[in-house]
Formats: sequence, C-alpha cells, structure tokens
Amino acid sequence: MTTEAEAKKLAETLEILIHADQLDPEKWVNFPEYGLRQYFLWKNPATGASIAILEFDKGGHIPVKHTHASNQFMYCLSGDYEYTDVGLRLKPGTFYMNPKDHPHGPTIAHEKSVLIEIYDGPHYYEKPVFHTDATIGGFIAGQQQD
Repeated sequence: MTTEAEAKKLAETLEILIHADQLDPEKWVNFPEYGLRQYFLWKNPATGASIAILEFDKGGHIPVKHTHASNQFMYCLSGDYEYTDVGLRLKPGTFYMNPKDHPHGPTIAHEKSVLIEIYDGPHYYEKPVFHTDATIGGFIAGQQQD
C-alpha cells in the first residue's frame, strides 16, 4: 500500500508506480470467448504504444494468424503459451519479440499464463476478428491523438 508521503512524491513526478494489489478490477478488458483478459498499465494516446498484462486461462487462445502495425514484445511471468504455427513456447522467464508486419499466430495457452505485452506504436492496421469496437481501444494505426 502506498503511504501518504509516497503518494505525494508520486504526484510531483511523471513516474508511474502500480502494485498488483492496486489494479482496478473494472479496468480489465475481457475476451471471454478467447479465455483472455488484458490490463493496460500504460498507454501513449499520441503514438498508440502501450504496456499491458495479459492473462490467458488454460486453453485461452488467439484464433488466427495476424500482423501488427508496430513491434510487439512479450515477457512470460508464468504459464506455457505457444505460437502453434511455429512451435514457439513462452514459459516463465522467456522474452519474445515479433517485428512489425510479421505474420504470427494462432496461439494457445497450455496452462494459465501471465504475460507482459509491450507495443512501441499502434497495435493493428485494422481490427482483427478477436477484437470488438469496445475492446480495440483506439489501437488502430491512424487513430492516435495528435
């Protein structure tokens, strides 16, 4: 828990500090049909860059091959998450980088998996089938604020 003095110091800086017990349950973006939920720790509305926590249930998945409009970086905190087309498996301590425009997926979580996901720009050129208007969150290239 953040003390009053710590909160005051954070209010005077541009730095961000979030502890796992401070995550707002209402801010999770849920994809129940894919066994996935996402929590954005940071977003840059001017560039579309972001950092998020991804939690996949066992059997959770991304159903199709797709590309991104920026570089994608992931770090596995727990679980066993596979890119099934090539057999890449993210297990605890594994770093993954997927370059802009490189097709990848589908995926499957062989067990409950928690990943940190970072994009250095907008996520997509167009909304993929596993997103809805409510979940895409302005991460389409060209939707960033000036």
